[in-house]
Amino acid sequence: MQAEEYNRRGKELVDYITKYLSSIRQRRVIPDVQPGYMRELLPDTAPAEPEDWQSIFDDVEKVIMPGVVHWQSPHMHAFFPNVTSWPSLLADMLANAISCVGFTWVSCVACTELEMNVMDWLCKAVGLPHFFLHYHSDSRGGGIIQGSVSESTLVALLAARKDQIVTLQAQQDHETDDSVLNSKLVAYASDQAHSSVEKAAQIALVKIRFLATDEHLSLRGETLKRAIREDRSRGLVPFLLCATLGTTATCAFDTLSELGPVCAEEGLWLHVDAAYAGSAYLCPELRWSLQGVDFAHSFVFNPPKMMMVHIDCAALWVKDKVKLQQTFAVDPVYLRHENSQTVPDLMHWQIPLSRRFRSLKLWFVMRSFGLTNLQGHIRHTIEMAELLETLIKGEPNFEIPAKRHLGLVVFCLKEGNASTQELLRRLTRCGALYLIPAEIHGKRIIRFVVSSQHTTAEDIRRDWSIISKMACDLLADSRATQTP
Repeated sequence: MQAEEYNRRGKELVDYITKYLSSIRQRRVIPDVQPGYMRELLPDTAPAEPEDWQSIFDDVEKVIMPGVVHWQSPHMHAFFPNVTSWPSLLADMLANAISCVGFTWVSCVACTELEMNVMDWLCKAVGLPHFFLHYHSDSRGGGIIQGSVSESTLVALLAARKDQIVTLQAQQDHETDDSVLNSKLVAYASDQAHSSVEKAAQIALVKIRFLATDEHLSLRGETLKRAIREDRSRGLVPFLLCATLGTTATCAFDTLSELGPVCAEEGLWLHVDAAYAGSAYLCPELRWSLQGVDFAHSFVFNPPKMMMVHIDCAALWVKDKVKLQQTFAVDPVYLRHENSQTVPDLMHWQIPLSRRFRSLKLWFVMRSFGLTNLQGHIRHTIEMAELLETLIKGEPNFEIPAKRHLGLVVFCLKEGNASTQELLRRLTRCGALYLIPAEIHGKRIIRFVVSSQHTTAEDIRRDWSIISKMACDLLADSRATQTP
């Protein structure tokens, strides 16, 4: 394909993307297809000869779009957001064109250097401690972009495990096998923590306890202290707490101001998972839950949730990069270079060797919007959630069983779990909006997340009208069946 053809096809795809995003309100949010729908639309084998580009491009609408959940739709409320934007999309186009593999500093100098600088920008922008900075005279830490928060939690757990095993071995009169020491370790998280915390413990083969939360679904310091005492009496070695700021079910916040001092006193690695809430800390008035973050050994959040930077882009900081490097560092001769001892090779900060040029997205977005406009987007998200909360409170058939935080509102029907579940089933079948369930101590709830940067008050009222009307129909049907 000649340069002119590349140019024409590239513009065609950009125009298609622009049209797709600008008209996304007209698309059904949830696909109306059955499992295996694509099997009938594709041939059994790959083509032996090149196909015409136009036929490939036409198949995007015929084959791909019928099975897409439209995450950028203002009527997508199921999961925490995965917001994109034009600077983010253009940055990935450039990154894909450069197509570097930034495992070492020397393999793509700009890839490493931009990441260090942009992660320092972000660290300062969300109000994190200076010891997470790359460029600070009193810092031994730094930030890195990982593939996901789930991956980052595993990275932090593995680093904490290695650090604890090294400490235990230093205390032994004779060297004890790592596997023996590993079998004694125990980690902690709240019973509201994300499933990725449990998965990380499974992969690392360490015990984990999920501790009860208070009436606000928050893990408290005394609960952690009591669990540590119990486990030490059983001969176990507590080594890590994963505290959550903005839980998946209800956006609840563990009480970091109490948990941090307990971790410091007991010698636990404190990992803070702020996957959703982290972007909100761009707004100084929303940082109340950050009190106690000075005790953290690692901190992660997901800019795609509210910063208009699409995945994959999880921002992870560590207080001591040496403890991360001792966990993942390998040193084959073919990856060494003359600056290996003076600059970071970020392959030693992560599980995979390969690294994409992810920092371009953050750089483009933060410069294109500026902190002021990013703060405005976050505040607008919260305003839309507040509007929904007001609408729900005006309906006598509904209740809000947990406090609203940021852009997440949870609600249920007062009639009980079965009615709430049936309402959700009917809403899902209609396809006009997308919601998912969760549970609070046995109570079935429906999560409504304001996810799109394009969501307006009209969108919120439209979606609530659908929910309210469907609930009235459901309750009428229920009463009709109960009438003799």
